[in-house]
Amino acid sequence: MASDGARRQFWKRSTSKVPGSIQHVYGAQHPPFDPLLHGTLLRSAPKLPSTPVKAKRGSTFQEFESNTSDAWDAGEDDDELLAMAAESLNSEVVMETAHRVLRDHSQRQGQHRRETPASGDSPQPRPEAPLALSADARLVKSASESHTSQPAEELRKLSWSGIPRAVRPMTWKLLSGYLPANVDRRPATLQRKQKEYFAFVEHYYDSRNDDAHQDTYRQIHIDIPRMSPEALILQPKVTEIFERILFIWAIRHPASGYVQGINDLVTPFFVVFICEHIDEEDVDSVDVSQVPEDVLRNIEADTYWCMSRLLDGIQDNYTFAQPGIQVKVQMLEGLVSRIDEQVHRHLKQHEVQYLQFTFRWMNNLLTREVPLRCTVRLWDTYQSEPEGFSHFHLYVCAAFLVRWRKEILEEKDFQELLLFLQNLPTAAWDDEDVSLLLAEAYRLKFTFADAPNHYKK
Repeated sequence: MASDGARRQFWKRSTSKVPGSIQHVYGAQHPPFDPLLHGTLLRSAPKLPSTPVKAKRGSTFQEFESNTSDAWDAGEDDDELLAMAAESLNSEVVMETAHRVLRDHSQRQGQHRRETPASGDSPQPRPEAPLALSADARLVKSASESHTSQPAEELRKLSWSGIPRAVRPMTWKLLSGYLPANVDRRPATLQRKQKEYFAFVEHYYDSRNDDAHQDTYRQIHIDIPRMSPEALILQPKVTEIFERILFIWAIRHPASGYVQGINDLVTPFFVVFICEHIDEEDVDSVDVSQVPEDVLRNIEADTYWCMSRLLDGIQDNYTFAQPGIQVKVQMLEGLVSRIDEQVHRHLKQHEVQYLQFTFRWMNNLLTREVPLRCTVRLWDTYQSEPEGFSHFHLYVCAAFLVRWRKEILEEKDFQELLLFLQNLPTAAWDDEDVSLLLAEAYRLKFTFADAPNHYKK
């Protein structure tokens, strides 16, 4: 009898450990398992008779098959779940952008009809219906008036399709992580960070002529006049501000130091922050002499901290040998070979290497390829995207290259093809062109971001 009791205890301990059976899980979301309350969740094993009976092999396999039948069907619903997830994301993000484009287009057409009425028709006044709060109005409210922490995801969602000029400076500071979302904490944070920056200037800037740092300062001094727009950069006050920002950043980041290309990342922040204090619409011809000296100091500090936040996410682009850029160029080549094999073959046929024209795209984040006004609109979305400058930029570059598909395929000479790719005709681009580029980049990201095998042939 003792042996029979021991045998029953053995089988009781090992009955539930078969594939497909429901096992209790301990954790924060699951209370401790109580066999009295949850006993029905487990399939109890058939009781063994007191007299040992030799088990049949057929019945043992049938029992095993019934206990594990659910294990073989585990992947049947995977495709359905993935489709549901894709449909949900598509409807929440892509369709909202599409509806906004259609709504804006309808408003433009309606305004055009009202401005040019048909002959003999007299416009009839119609009662105005109460309008729902637009996305721009919600963004202005959340960035300017909220006294509570605005959810980061909501702010990013509202900013993805472009930020109104009036709230762009504050929104960029929030999206970059420079300022807290709570409006009551912002003045103290601004004062503290601005004071901290000028403490760096006082401590480090006088060392620019030392033997250890004079090469860095000389390179910065040479690169700034080459920047664009010239009407802004060549103003003496702007040159001094940019020199201080770049030198202080280089001294405080010895892993990379100053690298050509970082200088172009200062301009968008500086222009956006200074436009808050002037009335000019043309960002290419901002006159800083209209801005008081104390305001310029605050703008300089804000520009430094926001640029530092940006570079924290892409610093491997500027360390020795710039490995981040090398990797991104390889990924771009693989991506283009998948989305437009004809363009990829055409470049290879004429021996055009991707590194020869996309290195600048990665190094300067397309600031040299599109007008400054388009760069500002592009960065609205970059700062709204998770890892926008480090990850989403790859898909923007792919969409940017394929955008010129027709012109690329028409070029039959290496020199002409390379010259075209290095001087793309974007001078007349506006926000609509950037929005179309970003929409195509989002489509590529939605298709390829979570499918690394798509990079491989």
